[in-house]
Amino acid sequence: MKIIIINGPNLNLLGKREPEIYGNMTFDIFYDHLKTKYPSITLSYFQSNIEGELIDKIQEVGFTYDGIILNAAAYTHTSIGIGDVVKAITTPVIEVHISNTFSRETFRHQSFISPNAKGIIIGFGLKSYELALQSFL
Repeated sequence: MKIIIINGPNLNLLGKREPEIYGNMTFDIFYDHLKTKYPSITLSYFQSNIEGELIDKIQEVGFTYDGIILNAAAYTHTSIGIGDVVKAITTPVIEVHISNTFSRETFRHQSFISPNAKGIIIGFGLKSYELALQSFL
């Protein structure tokens, strides 16, 4: 099984950025933990702060992978293009958010991805990624 985690803007700062919301662990450490815990899954990871690069990566893997775990971060609430590419591909997408976006600013309550996602996991910290991964098993 081939699964990719795709992270959007500022998620490269996990472990440093607003630890009261996002925690103290870097994503690289967490990703290594996932690869060790699920050795039977071919797991890959991509992060970009650039909207077009996220769309390009989703197009690249969106017809050949078994699943995409997508945390588009702030682009979730602003990018019609990312919402459109999720609709255009055949690979199922689980939308993930580390924080509970509904307990935050009102603009974070809207998602252009959700209508086309297989499912949504919100508010369980980094564990949200593992729950998404388990949904593909």
